[in-house]
Amino acid sequence: MNYFNYYTEIEDTFVRRRGKNLLLSPIDWALIEGWQQRGIPLHVAIRAIENVFDGHEKRPNTRTIKGLLYCREEIEAQYEEWLRAQAGRQDDQVSNGETDALSGEKLDRHLSALVDGLKGFDLSPLANDIERAIERLEELRSNPGDDAEHVDRSLIDIEGILSRALIANSDKDLRSRLENEVKDQLKPYRSSMDKDSYQNTFELMLLKRLREEYGIPRLSLFYL
Repeated sequence: MNYFNYYTEIEDTFVRRRGKNLLLSPIDWALIEGWQQRGIPLHVAIRAIENVFDGHEKRPNTRTIKGLLYCREEIEAQYEEWLRAQAGRQDDQVSNGETDALSGEKLDRHLSALVDGLKGFDLSPLANDIERAIERLEELRSNPGDDAEHVDRSLIDIEGILSRALIANSDKDLRSRLENEVKDQLKPYRSSMDKDSYQNTFELMLLKRLREEYGIPRLSLFYL
């Protein structure tokens, strides 16, 4: 299983078990992004989704599974079980083992495209942070090493610079409008989410909308 298929594999599993042509909602994508960022292994997430549908099929009169939010508790439980099973093992055994080798040429093209793309932005409120991100990307490009997971973690760290800048320095009116949009999208789900889950999902969805508005690219190797 290729590490960079995280999103697609979860979507395919859910849609297959759902049994209907169903596009994932913004909240579904935010949940997947949160799981990926936390390091929940793909096989754990997929097994949990399969378990939820297996259980649902035994109780056909229960409410319809309309989104991944229905699977969240089982994924969290499976992840906690997986973490306990890893206790005492070496770090290299904790790894989910899903990262393929990444060719130097392909990585160099990816990093070059990111640098060139960010250099093309003229966003004065974010200028210092974009310059900092460019410097980090150029440093990574000059010495990427041969560990794709390490490279991806570095890219996620650099992306964090841009994410924090978007939250802190984006246009206040724009941010207010997007916050209201996200709140409206989450309204049907809020009663079934605890405070931390709601806040995390809200922030992920807000960042997604801010990136779209400003045209800031995603950096992770997943987007190769």
